[in-house]
Amino acid sequence: MSSEHFDVLVVGAGLSGIGAGYHLQANCPDKRYAILESSDAIGGTWDLFRYPGIRSDSDMFTLGYAFRPWEEAKVIADGPSILKYVRDTAAEAGIDKKIRFGHQVVKASWSSVDARWTVESQRKNPGTGEMESVYLTCNFLFMCSGYFDHDKGYTPEFPGLERFGGRLVHPQKWTDDIDYAGKRVVIIGSGATAVTLLPELAKKAAHVTMLQRSPTYMVSRPSVDPKANFLRRVLPSKLAYAINRWWRVLFTMYIFSVCRRKPEVAKKALFAELQKEMGPDYDLTKHFTPRYNPWEQRLCLVPDADLFNALKSGQASIVTDTIATFTETGISLSSGADLPADLVVSATGLNLVVLGGIQVVVDGKLMDMSKTTGYKGMMYSDVPNLASAFGYTNASWTLKVDLICDYVCRLLKHMDSTGTRQCTPRLNDPSVLPEPWVDFSSGYFQRALDRFPKQGSKRPWKLYQNYPLDILSLKFGSVEDDAMEFAK
Repeated sequence: MSSEHFDVLVVGAGLSGIGAGYHLQANCPDKRYAILESSDAIGGTWDLFRYPGIRSDSDMFTLGYAFRPWEEAKVIADGPSILKYVRDTAAEAGIDKKIRFGHQVVKASWSSVDARWTVESQRKNPGTGEMESVYLTCNFLFMCSGYFDHDKGYTPEFPGLERFGGRLVHPQKWTDDIDYAGKRVVIIGSGATAVTLLPELAKKAAHVTMLQRSPTYMVSRPSVDPKANFLRRVLPSKLAYAINRWWRVLFTMYIFSVCRRKPEVAKKALFAELQKEMGPDYDLTKHFTPRYNPWEQRLCLVPDADLFNALKSGQASIVTDTIATFTETGISLSSGADLPADLVVSATGLNLVVLGGIQVVVDGKLMDMSKTTGYKGMMYSDVPNLASAFGYTNASWTLKVDLICDYVCRLLKHMDSTGTRQCTPRLNDPSVLPEPWVDFSSGYFQRALDRFPKQGSKRPWKLYQNYPLDILSLKFGSVEDDAMEFAK
């Protein structure tokens, strides 16, 4: 079987994959690489999600790349602006020329004899239109496809749905023909997607109701930061970006620490902010008091108080209840109340997949990734020459991905300098105990935990979700340790 060979194959041309391409070009210019992308466009998540109001739930000083300053005025940016930023980054660095679109990776097979991966992709034959397999080989495989299932979001089984006379749509499958102007809209869910959709749909809909089983912690922040923009006016672009980035990193770390160590103090502060937004007479107990402590799930960011303003205007409302059944005209609730609806948006979460859902085979053995343990949050026990870009759950995704990309380049250069062809994490320490992949109670994580790799109870197998610690480990720490096996 003949195939084209690369030093590195990157899977995914989203935020992570474009970052990987930049780091490879900057730090390993001698390496021949290609990026395989299943869709026909750059952008990943930011190209996939098209629902109204799509935006970041992190500030762009930390969601942006370390090597390319974010220069737009808004620090909480809309989806199209982020997509343009990713695509401009790819075009300016020539990374776009390395991308092979329409390649859905389905399998990666490692041979220790050859010290290389054979990567099988499915693509549409340009001549016949039929799907065909394409095989490429590489020395190192870098998975940058994230963990969202791009084919289908999560929608629970709704009783009576077949009777509903309106339209049900999951935000992941939003299309331009969905008309909500003058319509009664119910959004099922209380997470970041629901919080984003409500104020945007309320601009045109007759009324929008957010139906939630339980509340989520919310915090309002301005989408434009005057202090940050002042720094950008008076300082060189990269210096201002670095200062703004580190300020946001340290502030987020401080908030996370307070929430975890002193949850009652954090609750009091969050509720005080909410009361100020909603007014002294608004009862926060039912609709804004979650069952869990702050930062056991992500805080929902509300830019410019848009959600609170929509609620106060009467264009939108929150109902905290559970669904008894769908009816012909809407939703009947467990409390006995009815919610009339022309359009129901199921903002009920995402499905997660491991390594983009591909099959991983090592020397003829199909790997069960749930039986592996994550090494430094990027590689996996007994899986050679493979890394994945996986960001933070308690901070911006790109902070960690930048460090992982840098580490992969350091690892590749170390292998070149020592004449080794294979690097494999080995969990040989019996004192390392298995722990869940992430310590997060969000439903979309909990549904997937049994399929995902574990983390260990101590370094280098433990995820600390701490950016300064990861800088020391991934950017400056040695790539050699007792857990990493190098072979020629």
